[in-house]
Amino acid sequence: MNTPISWIKAYVPDLDCTVQEYVDKMTLSGSHVENAVYLDKNLEKIVVGRIEKIEKHPDADKLVICQVNVGDEEVQIVTGASNVFKGAMVPVVLDGGRVAGGHDGSPNPENGIKIKKGKLRGVPSYGMMCSIEELGSTRDMYPEAPEDGIYIFDESKDVKPGDDAVAALGLRDAVVEFEITSNRVDCFSMIGMAREAAATFEKPFYAPEVKEVGNNEKAEDYISVEVEATDLCPRYTARIVKNIKLAPSPEWMQRRLAAMGIRPINNIVDITNYVMEEYGQPMHAYDLNKIRGHKIVVKRANDGDVYTTLDGQERKLDKDVLMINDAEGPVGIAGIMGGENSMITDDVKTVLFEAACFDGTNIRLSSKRIGLRTDASGKFEKGLDPNNAQAAIDRACQLMEELGAGEVVGGMVDICNEVREPSRVPFKPEKINALLGTDLTPEEMLAYLAKVELTYDEKTNEIVAPTFRQDIHHRT
Repeated sequence: MNTPISWIKAYVPDLDCTVQEYVDKMTLSGSHVENAVYLDKNLEKIVVGRIEKIEKHPDADKLVICQVNVGDEEVQIVTGASNVFKGAMVPVVLDGGRVAGGHDGSPNPENGIKIKKGKLRGVPSYGMMCSIEELGSTRDMYPEAPEDGIYIFDESKDVKPGDDAVAALGLRDAVVEFEITSNRVDCFSMIGMAREAAATFEKPFYAPEVKEVGNNEKAEDYISVEVEATDLCPRYTARIVKNIKLAPSPEWMQRRLAAMGIRPINNIVDITNYVMEEYGQPMHAYDLNKIRGHKIVVKRANDGDVYTTLDGQERKLDKDVLMINDAEGPVGIAGIMGGENSMITDDVKTVLFEAACFDGTNIRLSSKRIGLRTDASGKFEKGLDPNNAQAAIDRACQLMEELGAGEVVGGMVDICNEVREPSRVPFKPEKINALLGTDLTPEEMLAYLAKVELTYDEKTNEIVAPTFRQDIHHRT
């Protein structure tokens, strides 16, 4: 599980430690760290600069001479970038600084590339303006970056000459990779890992404030849902958002997704990916106008069926593969990938959001049989909490309204075949001390358990575990 520390701090704002301190303490508390990647590795002395003046190079047709305001001084930089213009705000590595790699995206040297003042065709140059590749990233993660040229900050970006360009690009961050054991399904989410961090560092944890938004209409007037394979689908929730306005997602969301290696695409796709990583609950968005009969049917495929998924590949199915269908045929493979025939396109007007809980074993076996494993299937196969589906879909709809991406229709279609209750475990302090070799008082034990949201029922003398803690149960 990749976790950008900046994203963890969205839920644990009082977390104040170095990356190494974070790694060490999280490991000691039981969260095994595989790796930590510094996004600002080898990026030194890089500031925001404003191009004040551009002149032609006297001896080179493809070079220009720029006078660049870097805050406390104006420096001269010779460049071959074709996209420079007067007033452009750009990242500038100063004399003696470092960049991560080459403009052509070549592999980053271990220690980066040191930039020194010099002469280009006889004209002094005291630094370099940077492309996104030279800053250690790619256009996949920064889609606004030009294909060939230096990175230029958008006019809406609140930056000024001399600012830390690395911080302005969201690269003053580290991504910590945790090895999550299969029993801790809750930790396959940013919220889950934030809970662990809060407990480890004894800091308050703040879950996202999810508000159920929606107009006075009813979702069931737009879509009906029928679950035939009740054994494979404990819960299926659906909500509707109309008057869709496709646009890039906000920078904060793009940066969080990019830090996890997810390419930003547009507000609709990014919201579903964001919620999947935040809550550990995969979601899918359909174009409602492509859902024939405005009906969803969750049922098994037939032996020998063939279906084309979003990646353009034909998949051979059998009776054990769970499918999402409309009134006339399949529109997606449940828990794995949607289909070409229901994909979101630029002319989408109304979106159907799906957040469901599918049988984990079935998803794992189906994924193997059809030869397709996705981020979504990887989460489903661990076995999800059915109670998480509603929180996730409400979060997605809340983000749709907050980002101005559409109008949320009121209500939710909810087919719930399994009501999961909190687990209860008898509280036996003597047995716990004997097992652990400790000498803790009952009060100390309860204080530790409270940090990870386990409560105590004094009437029954039981520890009550929330449903997302599927690793805690009692066998009689």
